[in-house]
Amino acid sequence: MMIGYMANNVLPLRAGELVRVYVVARRWRRGFWTALATLVVERVLDSLAIVLILGVLVLLVPVPAVFRWTAVTLLAVDAVAVAALALLAAAPATGRRLIAALTRRWPAAGDRLARAYDRFVLGLAGVRTPAHVLPLIAWSALVWLAPALAAWTALRALHLDLPLVVGFTVLAFVGMGIAIPSAPAYVGVFHYAAVLALEIFGVSRPEALGYAILFHAAQFVPITVVGWIFLLREQLSLGEATHARPTEEVG
Repeated sequence: MMIGYMANNVLPLRAGELVRVYVVARRWRRGFWTALATLVVERVLDSLAIVLILGVLVLLVPVPAVFRWTAVTLLAVDAVAVAALALLAAAPATGRRLIAALTRRWPAAGDRLARAYDRFVLGLAGVRTPAHVLPLIAWSALVWLAPALAAWTALRALHLDLPLVVGFTVLAFVGMGIAIPSAPAYVGVFHYAAVLALEIFGVSRPEALGYAILFHAAQFVPITVVGWIFLLREQLSLGEATHARPTEEVG
């Protein structure tokens, strides 16, 4: 994960997500598509968490209309994604039949697609296990609580004595902003979202921009350094990870 975050900091268009999948597949030795499925599940959970946070914030603070409509759109996309993943996890044979029907004229392509599909479905094993539901919820809550506390701590460091809800607001706005592929390290998008979040609470734009720069740097520097260290420990180069081709088995 740290390698993926580091790659997002130095590569555009969230290319670090694919780097992370490659590294996991290489270490796990279960194939690119299986690792990709775990990433898809995580991203759906992340977007659901953002929508949930924004849903609560709408009841507490005046959330700008653009974020409200974006949250509604994201919720619709999440609903479709959850339904599709649930169908694949519960009835994988349905997907195989669909692939066979669509590729009847191209048997070789159909075989390759079916193998990739089977690998992808393997990555959904975790969501098919009822015992995993509570740990998923607990870990997801912790994963979102920690950065919200970090955002709030950065506010305190700048003597902006604001309540904890501001940390969640910054986190939700930034999370929604960086969901769109953009420049390396989300430069610009990150700062704009953080400024919008703080302006709701009466923070002036210059102060909000100073906070955004500090908070972004506090995220960028340690993540990039630690990610590079882990990349070296994997005996990988960033070029190798970014130019790797999806295969059934990696490693």
